[in-house]
Amino acid sequence: MKPIRRHRKFEKNFKSRISTNPKLKKQFQTRLQLFTEGVRDYPLDDHPLVGTKRGLRAFSIGGDLRVVYRETEDHYEFLDVGSHNQVY
Repeated sequence: MKPIRRHRKFEKNFKSRISTNPKLKKQFQTRLQLFTEGVRDYPLDDHPLVGTKRGLRAFSIGGDLRVVYRETEDHYEFLDVGSHNQVY
């Protein structure tokens, strides 16, 4: 498994949108564990993005919440987290 790096924007938005809610924080941790284990289908529903976000990918952390990330040769970089409208 490639290491995961967190962009400043991801850290900022995680702090304000996710970490203040214990339920969402736990849900994120559960989905992150699945991601690190290589799960990409249900329940993550990992998919490539299109349009101005071409080259990026996203996965679900539940309901309308998404993590947008980029994959490089040596790592994954989490770029943003939030609702569909917030990250797209």
